[in-house]
Amino acid sequence: MEEKDLRNLETFRSLLKDKKFSALRSMAQDMNVTDIAVILEAVEDEDMLKMFRLFPKELAADVFAQLEDESQQYIITSLSDKEAGTVIDNLYADDAADLLEEMPASVVKRLLANTSPATRKDVNHLLQYPDSSAGSIMTVEFVDLKETMTVADAKNRIRVLGTDSETVNVCYVLNSKRLLLGTVALRYLIIRNDDELISDIMHEDVVSCSTSDDQEHVAQIFKKYDFTALPVVDHENRMVGIITVDDIMDIVEQETTEDIDRMNAIIPNDKPYLKTGVFETWKKRIPWLLLLMISATFTGKIITGFETSLSRMVILTAYIPMLMDTGGNAGGQASVEVVRGLSLEEISFVDFGRIVWKEIRVGILCGLTLATAVFIKCMLFDGLQLMVAGVVSLTVICAVFLAKTIASCLVMFVSKTKLDPAVVASPMLTTIIDALSLTIYFAIASTFLPI
Repeated sequence: MEEKDLRNLETFRSLLKDKKFSALRSMAQDMNVTDIAVILEAVEDEDMLKMFRLFPKELAADVFAQLEDESQQYIITSLSDKEAGTVIDNLYADDAADLLEEMPASVVKRLLANTSPATRKDVNHLLQYPDSSAGSIMTVEFVDLKETMTVADAKNRIRVLGTDSETVNVCYVLNSKRLLLGTVALRYLIIRNDDELISDIMHEDVVSCSTSDDQEHVAQIFKKYDFTALPVVDHENRMVGIITVDDIMDIVEQETTEDIDRMNAIIPNDKPYLKTGVFETWKKRIPWLLLLMISATFTGKIITGFETSLSRMVILTAYIPMLMDTGGNAGGQASVEVVRGLSLEEISFVDFGRIVWKEIRVGILCGLTLATAVFIKCMLFDGLQLMVAGVVSLTVICAVFLAKTIASCLVMFVSKTKLDPAVVASPMLTTIIDALSLTIYFAIASTFLPI
């Protein structure tokens, strides 16, 4: 927490303790809602609820939208039915839908019963879409215009709808069937003459997404076009909502966190680290640890199979960790870069041949470089025989080459099956490559050395 937040936190606590509620309310009205949310997250639950009740309803709704899921659920279930209904009525529909989606059905039913008919309609509309789809993250509050309107008419409509809309920077031109015809930026409305028609100034080449599009695809559209808002249409091209950049930032963080978790063999978890219990953390980590431990026994079996050979030339044992780590690291590099390319839609399965060919060449170059370095080390510093140093170096070349090739192929094949390629980039890949590196090592040693 920043120094400014700490000072505000102490002030809030002092005002609440001294029962100076008017001063606390006045101070909150002059603050940024995100800063207020930081303060509420830092106080005890009971104090958080007391402070929240002091805020005006519009401010309370704005602050509520910035809180963590657990804090939102605590507040909404602690309020009376009428108070909770008021909070939900003042939330944007997408934020209200996100809140209710995480709550038990019995609580949702009670809360919706105390909201306005318009809110119930909007929230129920959003809840029907699949998780992680564009429809599930959009908001239905936006400014729509008719092409027959004048600029003056459009400005008047913005004044009416703007307060309840998530953004007015871009307005959307619809016909009587709500088909999306074009867009008009607010800055154009400001500089144009009042008697000009919307049809003459609207931008007709509109980029939109479908309600069924995956949220990751939507994030790529935002990245490509630098949008602050994107219209969402149904299968008949009727506009049903918009997605704003603040929602996409949350999605990008969520998707990135999931990929990092999977790449480190952890079942994804949407809770903050310190708010996840020990038992829950154990459940997220132990399945992969068990699987990796069992799979690693194959490596042990390979070593056991060459136990007699190793006893004749014990020096070979000293290089096993280095060879396993080098192969695993090489494969990890390739898989992470390919996963990143797939996630950013820079590459796809049609690029399979180009990707594998590139990794083959990179693998050879990296292998030769590492083999040269390890050969010099073995000869100058370790005092190995020429043939032994050659075996270690040749193994490095083969291990790095195969690791990068196999890693890129596996990730691409997994992406083709519609599974998450980040799973392949986990330690499971390292386990596979460890076994291959050992097999190559002992095969080369058996061929060129008297063991």
